[in-house]
Amino acid sequence: MAATVWRRALPRILSLSPTITATPAAIQSHPWAADCPRKLLPLAARWDSRRFVQLEPKIDVDNKVDPFGLVAEEMAQLGRRLRDMVAAEVPKLASAAEYFFKLGVEGKRFRPMVLLLMSSSLTMVLPSAAAAAATSDEKNWRHHKLAEITEMIHVASLLHDDVLDHADTRRGIASLNFIMGNKLAVLAGDFLLARAAFSLSTLQNDEVVGLMSKVLEHLVAGEVMQWTVDAEKSSSMDYYLQKTFYKTASLIANSCKCIAILAGHPKEVAALAFDYGRHLGLAYQLVDDLLDFTGTKASLGKPALSDLREGIATAPVLYALEEHPALQELIDRKFKDPGDVDSALKMVLASSGIRKTKELAREHASKAADAVAAFPPTASDKASLCRRALTELTEQVITRSK
Repeated sequence: MAATVWRRALPRILSLSPTITATPAAIQSHPWAADCPRKLLPLAARWDSRRFVQLEPKIDVDNKVDPFGLVAEEMAQLGRRLRDMVAAEVPKLASAAEYFFKLGVEGKRFRPMVLLLMSSSLTMVLPSAAAAAATSDEKNWRHHKLAEITEMIHVASLLHDDVLDHADTRRGIASLNFIMGNKLAVLAGDFLLARAAFSLSTLQNDEVVGLMSKVLEHLVAGEVMQWTVDAEKSSSMDYYLQKTFYKTASLIANSCKCIAILAGHPKEVAALAFDYGRHLGLAYQLVDDLLDFTGTKASLGKPALSDLREGIATAPVLYALEEHPALQELIDRKFKDPGDVDSALKMVLASSGIRKTKELAREHASKAADAVAAFPPTASDKASLCRRALTELTEQVITRSK
């Protein structure tokens, strides 16, 4: 009888144990082995070795998780679907719309990757009334569709930003406006937003439609805040962070929230998903801001000091201002006079601006990790692994060099 019970329980014990590995010696030395019938120990050592290979990264707490690797296959499928979705009847428009979706220039696709991990981290909650109709496949379809929508909105915003910034490079290659002109770049961005809006309607969820529409409002508001700022607000860290949320973090924050909503989670869980995206997005942009001072054109895929040259005072500059009041005059005239950019760079590098920006980025990354830690308990191995990946991302975001 005891052997039968152990035989049935063994797979579950092995999959849940945080220290077990696929070696006989490790299994036989495990604390519960003393109570396990000896004739079952060889079974434990041999038990479904293929499953052990699959589980080992999940249950070995010393192993780091590769967030990109976990969803690599899904990301490849998403890339193919995106290339199909941006096809257009007008050849010139099709060529422009697919410019940043081609293989090799599609970028990191950071946002879809986060959403796919979030999807697997939050297992579906099925209200009894809807349990018969809603399925895991349907959830996956909705979540993948949302990831596609998010990436189209993101790329559209890049196309529009490059026109406003007169940029000539993006992702290490010539920008679309540089190749095809401003008009076609703007129209390509509009086309992507139109396709995103149509896809959004297929989700048939009013709350999700409302949240993603708010994202579009934030993108516009953030851009206007950046280019119409007065002298007082240009030196305000609060104003800068609000603008940064609108321009960068709102998209990933609200998309993460939509993932939770589409999975049927209550508002408390949706709020945690939002907090993760918000803090991760802010940390990401803060690191971007400091890399603008410490990176190179080759590593960044765009010219270094591009923000200063565009007259934008980012976090390192605002922190440096606390130690070098002379920066205020340069900020007020948006670094337009000859030598302003070089002078600002020297003051930033001579201050604690870079260090304080790193500390603020780490603070937001830590808050993002705290949000994941507060997710409801799960018995799913895959969900646990993907939560670890989301937490690992918070570290990768603040230690990246490009």
